[in-house]
Amino acid sequence: MSDSSATAVAPRPPLRSKSRASSSSRSATKNAKSDAKGGTKRGAKPASTSGSKTKPARSAKAAPKARARRRKSERKPRRGWRSAANSDPRELYELAVQSPDSEVDFIERVFTKIRRRSPTIMREDFAASFALAAEWVRRSANHRAIAIDLDAEVLAWGQRHRAKERTAAELGRIQLAQADVAKFRGPSVDVVAALNFSYFVFKTRDTLRRYFENARRALVRDGLLVLDAYGGYESWSVMDEERNLDGFTYVWDQSFVNPITNEVVNHIHFNFPDGSEMKRAFTYDWRLWTLPEICETLAEAGFSRSTVYWEGTERRSGEGNGVFKPTDRGEPCAGWIAYIVAER
Repeated sequence: MSDSSATAVAPRPPLRSKSRASSSSRSATKNAKSDAKGGTKRGAKPASTSGSKTKPARSAKAAPKARARRRKSERKPRRGWRSAANSDPRELYELAVQSPDSEVDFIERVFTKIRRRSPTIMREDFAASFALAAEWVRRSANHRAIAIDLDAEVLAWGQRHRAKERTAAELGRIQLAQADVAKFRGPSVDVVAALNFSYFVFKTRDTLRRYFENARRALVRDGLLVLDAYGGYESWSVMDEERNLDGFTYVWDQSFVNPITNEVVNHIHFNFPDGSEMKRAFTYDWRLWTLPEICETLAEAGFSRSTVYWEGTERRSGEGNGVFKPTDRGEPCAGWIAYIVAER
């Protein structure tokens, strides 16, 4: 996928299920926090149905594709429930993948702890329907946000959708920009957030570094860049996961992996109780960047320090507990999601 399309609104990366999979169960790759285009786009945002960025589903266990198909055929349809005909893929994406409330919690907590002050201006890159920006301005009348995406259609969808949830005053504190996040110039901000693995759309070190350099220029002197990433040994496998939600099933499909280039192609499908389905509602054509590569490129872009925030583990289940703490050591899980916080 081109760098420009990466900037457009798209489904967010694999569902970020903030759970770390044990050797016997795979955690969802990521809670839909992140910016790509729907459909065939790289990554994770409710976006146009042609772009795609997504997060691995938060399903409990990985299942062979044949077995997943059997399970679907065994489901009993419910009358008056969701179907492919009456559902909006962008809405399903938000329901299945995104958790802007927990993401804003994390940003505010980490920024306040590191900088000893509260952030007020946040830039959401790969914003798609800008759910994160909308949650940001809801938190405080002092909060302002800039939401950037290449896809005009998904930004327009976000405006219609957000108008049902936010006041005119709140929406008035969000600046929308249809632009390339690697080239955008705007007001200085306290935080730049690129979540849902959206920046995985950049497939070379040079293009990734240029994006990080532009994000750094946008930050005030003590500003932070907040990213997320996913990985684990199952992230290199061709497989799919299912997660049953309210009236539909979310399927994270890892359909292609090239270990020589680290290129991956992931799809999000939605299945419904009546047997209908949305195949490849979102597609993500990414490079699966490793944490050392990301941190090294951040340093090359001029950031003074980057810290990985790893998810804790619940003792009884062995799954992730949703609590991310700074560390320089993680576990070799089947699947994990982490934050990276880079200090200007």
